[in-house]
Amino acid sequence: MGNNDLLENAGKNTHSVVEGLVLREKEHKKVLDIPCGEGAFTKRLAGKNVDVHSADCENIIKFDGAKFHVADMNRKLPYRDDEFDGVVCIDGIEHIERPFDFIKECRRIVKPEGFLIISTPNISALRSRWRWLLTGFHNKCKAPLNEKDPMPLHHITMVSLPELRYRLETNGFTISSIATNRVKFFTWLYFILVPFSFIRTFVVFKKESSSAMLREINRQVLKQMFSIPALFGETLIVLAKKRRANATS
Repeated sequence: MGNNDLLENAGKNTHSVVEGLVLREKEHKKVLDIPCGEGAFTKRLAGKNVDVHSADCENIIKFDGAKFHVADMNRKLPYRDDEFDGVVCIDGIEHIERPFDFIKECRRIVKPEGFLIISTPNISALRSRWRWLLTGFHNKCKAPLNEKDPMPLHHITMVSLPELRYRLETNGFTISSIATNRVKFFTWLYFILVPFSFIRTFVVFKKESSSAMLREINRQVLKQMFSIPALFGETLIVLAKKRRANATS
């Protein structure tokens, strides 16, 4: 397999959308791609003159000249404080045991006001929520995992948008944009559920808003949950910015 045939181990268009988000950031000179797999996204950024570094739990990278480190996303990452303008994690966070610790490590190695982009299967989509109602399993994790043969490719920490937001906010990041790789045509059939879902969610959020701070958080979460990418997207793609030490969300 040559550099032109590197596997994009993600949903269709995910790498393209994430690349656009990276290049729109004012500072994107030095970026970490983790987990990098064979290096398809590393190659994309390298082709745009980004100083891209790559990491994964094993060395299967096939992009010539990659700046690669073996790194366990569950543990301390082998990089200095404030080393990167940004970190990109494409379809990786749902595979690890300690996602909170990973985000905390990303905060450590990203510069103030730097970015973290995370893509993950979108279990907040109405399609996935409907599957959960009927079967108890989300889309992209439709059946029980093989517990007798655990492996890194298992989706062991599937995460909704509000849960991902909580992990980011409590570790010094603020979501600045939400995108998706694509909206499949048939997913628009679930649009009929939007009014019922919105009304119920709005009522619950209003009831649970016991302070001005919670009302504002709930307002933001409601807006994000009912965005087109969150409701109908196949893959959830979130760009978050690292807050400065004295900043609040």
